[in-house]
Amino acid sequence: TETERLLKLEEILHSRVVGQDEAVKAVAKAVRRARAGLKDPKRPIGSFIFLGPTGVGKTELARALAEAMFGDEDALIRIDMSEYMEKHSTSRLIGSPPGYVGYEEGGQLTEKVRRKPYSVVLLDEMEKAHPDVFNILLQVLEDGRLTDSKGRTVDFRNTIIIMTSNVGADALKRNKYVGFNIQDEDQKYKDMKGKVMDELKKAFRPEFLNRIDEIIVFHSLEKQHLKEIVKLMAEQLVKRLKEQDIDLELTDAAIEKIVSEGYDPEYGARPLRRALQKHVEDRLSEELLKGTIAKGQKVVVDVKDGEFVVLSEQAVM
Repeated sequence: TETERLLKLEEILHSRVVGQDEAVKAVAKAVRRARAGLKDPKRPIGSFIFLGPTGVGKTELARALAEAMFGDEDALIRIDMSEYMEKHSTSRLIGSPPGYVGYEEGGQLTEKVRRKPYSVVLLDEMEKAHPDVFNILLQVLEDGRLTDSKGRTVDFRNTIIIMTSNVGADALKRNKYVGFNIQDEDQKYKDMKGKVMDELKKAFRPEFLNRIDEIIVFHSLEKQHLKEIVKLMAEQLVKRLKEQDIDLELTDAAIEKIVSEGYDPEYGARPLRRALQKHVEDRLSEELLKGTIAKGQKVVVDVKDGEFVVLSEQAVM
């Protein structure tokens, strides 16, 4: 039921988002407040700004939220705000005025929400949008609705609005650190958060920031988080191979090696997927096509002498 889902929301989100406890907690609490009827029913379910380094789970949390709340990760409307830097960008969001090119198509934002009123709206790189675009978003955050160029009212009350921003990203890059003790980590995070918030206040108008439910700064990922992320990705692969009746296992050594090959402080966890594809999926696909791995077999991916090896054996039935 929805109630159970809401009470266990942190758990559900953590099954996809590794680390980032503050972010997951803050999002879950805001959604619960809305659903329990404690917030203005005119406004969207929740509105958030996600800040922090690249590749640490901002988009993944938006996807996980779409799946947890609306039963489908495709209930995600993603709009790249760097395409809305011009003054006339507003007409692309809510539709062109009558008589102009594109009038029939409606707006990028209004049309998508009209078709999917229950969704997570992800606005990427928010700081790049033209000031007039902010006025439109203020209206969404205030009244929970927008009127498009055809005069139709589009309802945003069942959406969750998430904006990501790279504001303060430079401050984060300068703050690359290795934590020694937990207090130190907490202090570093607080300092970093303070810096990012200062940058944010320079970039966004106060009346806009005041309308946001939560402003969340994501952490950089630690080594143990990266291992968990690789395990999550590997689980997907195991599932896919199970369908072909092949039992796959990655040893700890293999997971460690994928982490060390795929970790890049600049891009966070993004290169991990590529490392998994290159070292594991590509190798497995070759073996499958050659026929060295057959149905009903158990396959172990391990590391020997610093190299990945694929060992297959007849699965024990």
